[in-house]
Amino acid sequence: MARIKKDDVVKIISGSKKGTTGKVVAVNSKNNTVLVEGVGIRHRHIKPNQFNPTGGKKDVHQPLDASKVALVVDEKTAKTSRIGYVKNADGNKVRLARQLKDKEIK
Repeated sequence: MARIKKDDVVKIISGSKKGTTGKVVAVNSKNNTVLVEGVGIRHRHIKPNQFNPTGGKKDVHQPLDASKVALVVDEKTAKTSRIGYVKNADGNKVRLARQLKDKEIK
């Protein structure tokens, strides 16, 4: 089970975009990276082809290391939390917010 999942709201905790919050677009568990909406957008130049005769620019997301983001548990105050795991009564693994006294995350 991943600590950060798609559609989670995260806050950047290090780097040039520190303090920025955004929604996770995709998670790559193999490389331990995440794509955050509106953060790390770069321009890729597109060569002219049959479908796009003029060419142009395309915006693409650059991945961030998962260690540089923290899960936002309270969106109003942008408070973050570390994530832990526990098995519930059904035997399913659930995520817990450690800074909220082990409250279960949706």
